[in-house]
Amino acid sequence: MCAVMAGSFLLGSCTKNFQEYNTDPYGLSSSQLTVDFKLLGTPLQQVQQNIYVATPAWNTQLQQNLIGDVFSGYMCPPTPFANNINNMNYALVDGWNTFPWDDAYSSIMPQVKSALVSAGKAYPSFYSWAKILRVEAMHRVSDIYGPIIYTHYGQVNSDGSVTYDSQKDAYYAFFADLDSAITVLTGLAQSNALKTFTNFDYVYGGDYTQWVKFANTLRLRLALHIVKADAAKAKLEGEKALANPLGLLKNADDNFNINTGATTHPLNVINNSWGDIRMGAPMESYLMGYSDPRAAKYFVPAADSAVLNQYKGIRQGINIDAKGRYGSFSQLITFPNQVQLMTAAEAWFLKAEAAVRGWTGAGTAQANYESGIKASFAQYGLDAATYITDATSKAKPYTDPKAVTAGQNDVLAGSPYLSTITIKWDAAATTEQQLERIITQKWLAMYPDGQEAWTEFRRTGYPKLFPVVINNSGGTISTTTFIRRINFASSEKNTNPAGVTGAITLLGGPDNGGTRLWWDKP
Repeated sequence: MCAVMAGSFLLGSCTKNFQEYNTDPYGLSSSQLTVDFKLLGTPLQQVQQNIYVATPAWNTQLQQNLIGDVFSGYMCPPTPFANNINNMNYALVDGWNTFPWDDAYSSIMPQVKSALVSAGKAYPSFYSWAKILRVEAMHRVSDIYGPIIYTHYGQVNSDGSVTYDSQKDAYYAFFADLDSAITVLTGLAQSNALKTFTNFDYVYGGDYTQWVKFANTLRLRLALHIVKADAAKAKLEGEKALANPLGLLKNADDNFNINTGATTHPLNVINNSWGDIRMGAPMESYLMGYSDPRAAKYFVPAADSAVLNQYKGIRQGINIDAKGRYGSFSQLITFPNQVQLMTAAEAWFLKAEAAVRGWTGAGTAQANYESGIKASFAQYGLDAATYITDATSKAKPYTDPKAVTAGQNDVLAGSPYLSTITIKWDAAATTEQQLERIITQKWLAMYPDGQEAWTEFRRTGYPKLFPVVINNSGGTISTTTFIRRINFASSEKNTNPAGVTGAITLLGGPDNGGTRLWWDKP
């Protein structure tokens, strides 16, 4: 039995973390944990390791890999899970899709609450750091489901239910948390205050300046998420991020990478050991069409005799009769022991979009766009000088040499799903063309974080992706407009049914994968 199916029987298990981070800190006395700030820092170690669960790998497979990593177009499994009736063809598997929620409410929210209570007003650095980590973790959860439990967390109603925040209210709370945290940490950084959480920080070693730069970039990311739903709020928050004196992420040394220690990246297990994930067809189309040298930094040439030594991806939602059919298509590279959740390249592309939208402090769109490409290339030791001048290359038509059904080969020249956007910046292009150019390159640079890439696709429509061939949603998800969200967690429906009923009202549509989130406007 493959790992994903075995894992699905463990929904009721405990927090699924590294053994060393799974020790219960609350078994020690407050006096013991106060030494070296352990009472404050130990819960936040667990938070960092569960924004994207690093172990066990089957948890990661269900938390993100078979959701965002696939829906973003980055990856696709060769495995016909559940007789090929599963998330990939929109037959959403509730037993899989509860994991992002369960992970957050077992290994994020309780730990943040503990740290916030312990820190109080006495330890503003820890208090602010906890807020930033909470926003980074929980915006990802909201971007999967929509309404979440955030400001009402820990507040049980008289009927035993817990109330959800609408996605709008959750986002407003995210901005408030970031605003207060950035204010405090900016002051600490500018005064060269003593670093307090160095021993617990798996990303920046307790550097206040780095955390402010990350928080500013996160604030700009979230501002652009909501630009179609709440343009005034988006501009207000985005311009605050751009105005902060410590700035945004700028180069590869600033990347938000969570060190997983001796534990291998979970994608290495899913890809190398289990053979359950491969290159997605859209990645092949763009990387090969653009002659993009990052292809070799992301994937391994195929071993299949039909496409030997070519970079070959699998199209989502096709007829997969057996794992062996596509198992020798391009594997992912072996990742270092760190989880990448934000890059400096993304920061530059965020600024490029902000500039296109005329936000104060964003600079010029072309300079930011080209800096984003250069930052991504530099991250992999590559030179982008030639790439950014290419005004002719376009995405490559996709064909499947092992297709079971002919409909799998309909993304050819002239297809509405095949992008015609080129690389070189064009100042004379329309705003929409400039946006497609920015988001397409941003998508290429954010790999392998499929969760954020899926969010970008939903809010902008870019990059252009290929629709599923087989749609098993029963009409709840449109093939041409793609999947928009995941159903509310089955665990919540069982334990907090009144809360879920209220959440569906806040969602504004049926609880299925075809209902758009608040920020997701056509």
